[in-house]
Amino acid sequence: MPTGNRLEGKTAIVTGGASGIGEATSRLFVTEGAKVVIADIDDDKGVALESELNQSGEVALYRKVDVTSESQWIAICSEIMNKWGRLDVVVNNAGMSGVKGRATVEDTVVENWDTVFSVNSTAVMLGTKTAIPEMRKNGGGSVVNVSSIFGIVGSPAGAAYHASKGAARTFSKAAAVQYAKDNIRVNSVHPGFTDTPMTLDIHSQQEIREARLNMTPLGRLGLPMDIAYGILYLASDESSWVTGIELVIDGGEIAW
Repeated sequence: MPTGNRLEGKTAIVTGGASGIGEATSRLFVTEGAKVVIADIDDDKGVALESELNQSGEVALYRKVDVTSESQWIAICSEIMNKWGRLDVVVNNAGMSGVKGRATVEDTVVENWDTVFSVNSTAVMLGTKTAIPEMRKNGGGSVVNVSSIFGIVGSPAGAAYHASKGAARTFSKAAAVQYAKDNIRVNSVHPGFTDTPMTLDIHSQQEIREARLNMTPLGRLGLPMDIAYGILYLASDESSWVTGIELVIDGGEIAW
């Protein structure tokens, strides 16, 4: 249960922070005492969430951010430093799949491959790169990169999605080793089949939903808050000796 103080005094950026796993993470971070920048491209959801979270004081800030743009990353980090004076946590959660990410290798279009990589992999690098100098000023910080179980294992489709999420996983390990000396921890989180706006189209197909349920030993699909609690652990000081890991949250699916 929330304690209200696991992130007390910390400031965070959550990309894709207005819906799904990102929304759950933004809400949980605020509940646990953090100030949060909700970085997203959905203005309606972002503004509404900012307003809701700020009902008892200014603890959330929505900004429209293209996570594939280095200049926009620089701008949001500069703004948060000017406003709140520190950056402790970055959650690189924004991602994409859909038709562009789910094609088999033979059906993959290069332009679609590049688009998926720009969001699922390059943006993770940019968010981490931009945060490092600001976290160093605090004496450390935590970067949490949301990958997928499909960044660890394969499936009958989704070449670009698998590869881009796998790249985020291995990038996290490289960054963890390179910046451990600065007390900057970098870890990846790997959700299993989770009900989010991004998976609504595929999980609304009963045959696929039942197949995924049958693949999950715990007998249900994940909820965004299931993943958010894992992200919270890695963002908090409770995981101060944890870096370079992949935290799988999948109801037991890849344990088969």
